[in-house]
Amino acid sequence: MTIFRRTAAAAIIVLLPALSVTGQTSGYKSPRTPDGQPDLNGIWQAVNTANWDLQDHSASPGPVATLGAIGAVPPGQGVVEGGAIPYLPAALAKKKENFAKRFTADPEIKCYLPGVPRATYMPYPFQIIQGANSILIAYQYASAVRSIPLRDPGASPAPSWMGWSAGHWEGDTLVIDVASFNDETWFDRAGDFHSDALHVVERYTPRSPDTLTYEATIEDPKVFSRPWKISMPLYRRVEKNAQLLEFKCVEFAEEVIYGHLRKKPNK
Repeated sequence: MTIFRRTAAAAIIVLLPALSVTGQTSGYKSPRTPDGQPDLNGIWQAVNTANWDLQDHSASPGPVATLGAIGAVPPGQGVVEGGAIPYLPAALAKKKENFAKRFTADPEIKCYLPGVPRATYMPYPFQIIQGANSILIAYQYASAVRSIPLRDPGASPAPSWMGWSAGHWEGDTLVIDVASFNDETWFDRAGDFHSDALHVVERYTPRSPDTLTYEATIEDPKVFSRPWKISMPLYRRVEKNAQLLEFKCVEFAEEVIYGHLRKKPNK
């Protein structure tokens, strides 16, 4: 009993700072922009393994044994609320097929635009540039950009990789409704996918000076049995002179996409 009490006391001491931080941040009020809205300006980045797999996953080897640990998949905790993605039976079979072919079929390999919400949790930073009537989000990966009007933008001209976004404020939360996607993107490297019926509602909420809470509710009746949600913190890049650097990966993907068209093999 003495050992138990000491262990319990130690656990409480360890938890107290976390409880204190939670209490401090639950009522956090973000600095305001000149138009009175929460200031989300800055460079942000997710720190998790969701780009490898949205769901819980263990470490596993990469596609080439000679890469060793460099090409391995890191273990990670899932970001899907409730644990599992609710696939329809036929779609689950397609997901398993994608997983088996992931080292050649993932659209990220070909530097395709990553789609939403994947652009948010890839292992690259992105920048939010906030205006009174619109918000720009610039992503380091593939120089992807989203322009988000804070009004009804009207009908989408055509389906696209990044979808058609419209934003509005709900209190301190920026809500972005995204639709009109093509079916060319995946959610992660594990083969989780969607159809052209995808509908995403994103929520960005300040939780402290240097963190945001990010949530995305995902709906696609062709692939999933019900809507489902992911959530994660986003962290501000606070190092001196933090900035997005150029990562135009198209040139790195040319051999993968067009190499088979060569008359002579590239040595």
